Amino acid sequence: MAVNTVAAFWAVSFVMVLVPGADWAYAIAAGLRHRTVLPAVSGLLAGHLLATAVVAAGVAAVVARSPWVLTGLTLAGAGYLVWLGAGLLLRPATVRAATAEPPDSRLRQAARGLGVSGLNPKVLLLFLALLPQFTRPGTGWPVAAQIAVLGLVHVASCAVVYTGVGTGARTVLRARPAAAAVVTRLSGVTTVSVGALLLIEQVASLR
Repeated sequence: MAVNTVAAFWAVSFVMVLVPGADWAYAIAAGLRHRTVLPAVSGLLAGHLLATAVVAAGVAAVVARSPWVLTGLTLAGAGYLVWLGAGLLLRPATVRAATAEPPDSRLRQAARGLGVSGLNPKVLLLFLALLPQFTRPGTGWPVAAQIAVLGLVHVASCAVVYTGVGTGARTVLRARPAAAAVVTRLSGVTTVSVGALLLIEQVASLR
């Protein structure tokens, strides 16, 4: 692949990663609740890798052409985001001391992160619309391989930004428990809003 193509995609991808959303909200909550954000961020990245694999395999195009499949995916993802956001609103995160966590705690964090990004149909649709635009058939690289490379570039940007957001939230808000609760509630509102908008969008499309 041409270096300028990868650089152009990275510039677009990085700007999009910087836009706060459900991923940011989960990274912030993880930073306040746990000793490290790495399990939560790993889950988020796994969701983006899953979306990359789906697009590279061509499954996303099939899903996009099947309204009922896409509707079901959207409703499931939106419902999960609303549930997750409600949890943040009902149980605002606070900075916790570095105590031992249950053995399966980190696995749960990663699983939730995978759900946040992997069940978000907007991520899949974004990849479907964005990644193919930067592929160049006939360059010696299979299109699927080009999409895989671009997806990894996107995931690398996500890793840097989400780790920084989660760690920064813990560092900045460590001595400000009231502010931490406010930030968590705002994250919850953001997550619920994203889910609710997806639900409204799908209900309106069924009319």
